[in-house]
Amino acid sequence: QVQLVESGGGLVQAGGSLRLSCAASGRTFSTLAMGWFRQAPGKEREFVAGIAWRFAATYYADSVKGRFTISRENAKNMVYLQMNSLKPEDTAVYYCAASRSIPTPSREQYDYWGQGTQVTVSS
Repeated sequence: QVQLVESGGGLVQAGGSLRLSCAASGRTFSTLAMGWFRQAPGKEREFVAGIAWRFAATYYADSVKGRFTISRENAKNMVYLQMNSLKPEDTAVYYCAASRSIPTPSREQYDYWGQGTQVTVSS
């Protein structure tokens, strides 16, 4: 079993930055693919970024490419999402997720989810 706890959300002005953190429990963290998703009010939960356990290969949604960076520290069981040049449309609840497969954009492939952290970007 893996438990995930996100932190680092908050209110920021457009153009600003935030760093989200996800703390994972469980001894299998280093073999899990990790992902960040987000869900805005009235919208579907969407893939933001993913990182593989092997070689830390990364994947991004087109909407955040060049602005967001996902990274992981296996020794600390942590995953991060550095968000720069934030836009009002980035406002959402951000969720950390873990997959025993690959960091696919499909949320159905993720086995564990955190409770989410709110990110609000004001214009």
